Amino acid sequence: MKRKWMCMCMLVCLLALSIGQAAAQRCLPGMQAVEMRGGMAPSAGYFAGLGVTTHAKGGNRWVFGAEYLYRKHDYRTVTLPSAQFTAEGGYYLQLLSDAGKTLFFHAGVSALAGYETLNWSERTLYDGARLKNGDAFVYGGALTLEMEVYLSDRIALTASVRERFLWGGSLDRCQLQCGAGFRFYLD
Repeated sequence: MKRKWMCMCMLVCLLALSIGQAAAQRCLPGMQAVEMRGGMAPSAGYFAGLGVTTHAKGGNRWVFGAEYLYRKHDYRTVTLPSAQFTAEGGYYLQLLSDAGKTLFFHAGVSALAGYETLNWSERTLYDGARLKNGDAFVYGGALTLEMEVYLSDRIALTASVRERFLWGGSLDRCQLQCGAGFRFYLD
């Protein structure tokens, strides 16, 4: 008899846990998150960044962050490194989300400013050749398409495609980036 009641209580508990689960509200104005992102860039490159996100009305959000981009450029038998250190400030519009608020698509525009270095400021190469292009301050913007999937109420996985447009430096003006990241919500 005791065993029968115990089985009934366990069954009721399992049903209570599996039916009608409540999810936290997401993308409310004022919600903040910290994110870590990284990915691939052209010329055998990669990037890594940190950012802070603050939600505005309608699921839109402000994004502020810093990013490091590393790339390699072939020169005869060696590769020359280049790096960019940039700061970002931008606004992302929510394009689409599912009814359960677990999947979001955003499009964003950002302003970028930073510093670019070629061959770590070493202008003379191994064969005596000298680089005409040196280190420089860079400025411009970026267009981003991003997908965000909530893994839990406070953790989201992101995937993005981004085109950066930078002037002032000696490298490519347009740079495509594909990446992924994690976003940790604080509220």
